[in-house]
Amino acid sequence: MRRDYSDIIDRERPVSKKHPPMDRMMRAAQFAPFAALTGHDEAVRETARLTEEEIELDEYEVAELNRKLQWLAEQKDTEVAVVHFVKDAKKEGGAYVKDTGILKKIDEHTHTLVLVCEQEEVQIDIWKIIEILI
Repeated sequence: MRRDYSDIIDRERPVSKKHPPMDRMMRAAQFAPFAALTGHDEAVRETARLTEEEIELDEYEVAELNRKLQWLAEQKDTEVAVVHFVKDAKKEGGAYVKDTGILKKIDEHTHTLVLVCEQEEVQIDIWKIIEILI
């Protein structure tokens, strides 16, 4: 159904009795043309940023990692490189990271491998490891 608005087209604009009209400078500041786009560039970059899916290892790869972990558990102060999955904090997926350092310990209770990388401890979830380079 279409209306031609002829009944209201020639009326004057209503003016509030409670609120004074906003001056033009305030209106311009409040309703800036690109105010709705604040943070838009960051949102576009975040959407464009790629993440990876976590790889599921087969039984042979898991057996090989377990063998390396057992060997490492018997070693002290061994330099090791570990490739592991780190979940992304903002979106689904994550990234594979390679940390290299001196093995401090393997904690079987928390299932973590602790490396000292550049005087900083890095805790790695054993279940997220895909490769150990000795």
